[in-house]
Amino acid sequence: MEKDLFAGLKVIDCASYIAAPAAATVLSDFGADVVKIESPGEGDTYRNLYQAPGYPVSPHNYPWMLENRNKRGIALDLKSSDGIAVLHRLVDQADVFITNMPLPVRRRLGIRYEDLGPRNPRMIYASFTAYGETGAEAEKTGFDSTAYWARSGLMDNVKPSSDAPPARSLPGMGDHPSAMALYGAIVTALYRRDRSGKGGQVTSSLIANGLWANGVYVQAQLCHANVIPRPPRDQLPNACTNMYRSRDGRWLTLSVLNEARQFEPLLAALGRRDILDDPRFATLELRRANSRALIAVFDDTFAGRDLAEWRRRLDAEGITFGVTGTLDDIDDDQQMRDAGALVPYGDSDMLTVNSPFEVDGLTKVATRPAPALGEHSDEILCELGYSADDIARLRASKAVS
Repeated sequence: MEKDLFAGLKVIDCASYIAAPAAATVLSDFGADVVKIESPGEGDTYRNLYQAPGYPVSPHNYPWMLENRNKRGIALDLKSSDGIAVLHRLVDQADVFITNMPLPVRRRLGIRYEDLGPRNPRMIYASFTAYGETGAEAEKTGFDSTAYWARSGLMDNVKPSSDAPPARSLPGMGDHPSAMALYGAIVTALYRRDRSGKGGQVTSSLIANGLWANGVYVQAQLCHANVIPRPPRDQLPNACTNMYRSRDGRWLTLSVLNEARQFEPLLAALGRRDILDDPRFATLELRRANSRALIAVFDDTFAGRDLAEWRRRLDAEGITFGVTGTLDDIDDDQQMRDAGALVPYGDSDMLTVNSPFEVDGLTKVATRPAPALGEHSDEILCELGYSADDIARLRASKAVS
């Protein structure tokens, strides 16, 4: 079988936090040589995020492990002339340069596309921003919680009812899907380079990805549709696409879209064929008109059995449903392992989250631990042609650490 599709592809990760570095991680999963650039001293501030108040407490730096596996690290002061000179050597040999630094910072450091692109016309310059490359807000900073989740309407649209507070997002909830968009842009540009020999710039942003994620409702608004505020769960217009709580306190979501074919099997799974004799629920139209009453009946029914029994009964009738998973469930979820969604992390007994697609005939690289700060500085400098004396001088000047 083919292995390491991107072997020999040189990628510079000159980015921080999640979306842009995660795109580089996906490239590394398929064999790309990714060099992570951090500033000397404290390094990427993302290294410390797991210690922030409210984050899960662990002796392991789990965000850093996930976003920066497989990469080599160099600590480089891009504010110094020596540091920029090292970056230029990296760029001269690179296939891909990835950054999400704010546009004013790129301008000050001289690492914009117009600064680096002419040095290597075959290089793909992948730029990720919060609000896009143009317009009055192009230079604003943002995170997925602000630009992807809040600005796009997702935060408002997924709250449990119209009068509820906005729904808070989880760390990286918008960054990881956005990383896949940036990865797709990079690979598209590499395909174009194979045909034309030319590199170029690709861009993506949190706001664009947030709108794409909320695309159905956003398009409805653009078509001047009447968007109905979300009612409470017990007032939804369709009892067959609602959430219900089992006797042991677990929630599951029904997704019965073809009621003409599946309503009777659903009632069989629930052990409630008697509902067919209730004139309030005899037709689809009546079930919609009396949805609150049917939801109340289903609430009482689901409260009578534990989740494990409901899973067995619904599966037996071919009913589509989903369990509201908890983090505690993941340790025992064999399907996640069987599907390759969770894979071993390095030589440890831990697992990590795999990038979310596979290609027939290709094998992803075995995961390697994320780099310590400047772990591969000397190794990378040697590959760039620096001598031992040169490296000592760069270290003495603090351009490299």
